[in-house]
Amino acid sequence: MSDAVQPTAAEVRAAAEAVKTALDRHLAAVERRSGEDDPAVYEAFNELAAAAETYDELLYDRYDEVTPFEIPGTEDALPPYTGPEEPHAVSVLIRRDYAVAEPQRLLAQAQRIEAADYEDGAETSGTVHGALGILFGEFEPDEIASRHKEFGLEEGDSTLWVTAADEQADPGEWLAGPFEQIDAQRVVCRFDVSAVFDDEIDDGEIDDAIDDGEDELDDLDAELDEDEDLERHA
Repeated sequence: MSDAVQPTAAEVRAAAEAVKTALDRHLAAVERRSGEDDPAVYEAFNELAAAAETYDELLYDRYDEVTPFEIPGTEDALPPYTGPEEPHAVSVLIRRDYAVAEPQRLLAQAQRIEAADYEDGAETSGTVHGALGILFGEFEPDEIASRHKEFGLEEGDSTLWVTAADEQADPGEWLAGPFEQIDAQRVVCRFDVSAVFDDEIDDGEIDDAIDDGEDELDDLDAELDEDEDLERHA
C-alpha cells in the first residue's frame, strides 16, 4: 500500500479503542441476555466482529501485522430465524459476480446471437454493456454460470438466499424494488461461494504430493518387475 493511502497511527489506535468498546458492549449484552436468541447479543456480536475486522485491516496496512481474530463466516452471522414455521411461499435471491475478462470474446458471442436471431441483419452495438444485455437476454443465468468462460467472463463471489413468506406476493408487487424489503430473520438458508473459502496449498505441499506419487509408482514398477522375473523362472 502506498504512503498516500496508508492509515495513520492515530487511526489504528482509534480502531483498537473501538474493539475494546465493542468487547465491553458484547460482554454487557451477554450478561443481560433474555434468552438464547436475544437480538441485543446478536447486534453486539456483529458490532464486535466489524470492529475487529476494521482493526485487523488497519493494523496490517500500517504495520504489516495481523491479529489472531477469526471473523465467523456469513452463514454463522445470520440472525435467529423468526419467520413462519410452515412457510406458504419462498423467495430465492441470487447474486453472482463476474469480471469481463475477455471483452472481444463477449462481443463475438453477442454478434453470433444477433446473426442467428435477427433476419434483418441488425448489428450489435459493439459495446460491452450492449453485448451483456444480449447475452443475458438469450440465456438463463444458470446456463451462463456453467458456460461463463465461453462468454469471456470470469467468476467472482456468488450467494444464494432462501427467504420464507406467509404468502406469495401479488403479481408485479415487488418488481420496482425487488431487494429492498429483505428481512434477514426470515432467511431459511444461504449458500456462499468465494475464493476466500478455498483451501490454501503451498508449493511445498504440492511438491511433496508429487514426490509421494512418484515413489508409489516406482514401488509398483519394482513389484511388477519382480513378478515378471518370478514368472520367467517358474
